[in-house]
Amino acid sequence: MKADITTKVNGVDTERLVETVRAVKATPELGRFTFQVTNRWMDGAENRSETRRFRGQGETLSHKTTLQLMADEPEVLLGRDTAANPVEHLLHALASCVTTSIVYHAAAKGIAIEHIESSLEADLDLQGFLGLDPAVRNGCQQIRLKLRINANVSDEQLQELSKLGPAFSPVFDSIRQGVPISILAERIP
Repeated sequence: MKADITTKVNGVDTERLVETVRAVKATPELGRFTFQVTNRWMDGAENRSETRRFRGQGETLSHKTTLQLMADEPEVLLGRDTAANPVEHLLHALASCVTTSIVYHAAAKGIAIEHIESSLEADLDLQGFLGLDPAVRNGCQQIRLKLRINANVSDEQLQELSKLGPAFSPVFDSIRQGVPISILAERIP
């Protein structure tokens, strides 16, 4: 009986990663995914989003359990401060996607990462959100991302590692390049 031995770098099963790359290269449709959430307003600034299913590999797939994301605003922005606000969720999505992109691509190159962390800041001016000044953008004016990586690599390789996240992160690309958003409103019966 053959032992089940997997090769892991950075916690990533590199054998499965190589198989996935080969499969998507051979059949590009396997690489197309659609993620979804449903959101329900609770009260004030409180919202709850859930995700159960997503489409990938040509079929509908399910998470192991229903995942919930809560959002609120700090008291100074009229919320109850019970959860991260939507901009903080955006920063979390950006940080986690950039980090995962670095980790996966480093694993594919056989580069072990000991530790990685990031800190992010987003500048937002309420004059845009409140409609007080049409010249002020509603969204973030700037996002700053600082990476701290510990890996047994040269300084040049460290800089190359830090570029993997922005180069391959779907969230980074969506924020930086923008993405079309279609909106359909329906009346609740």
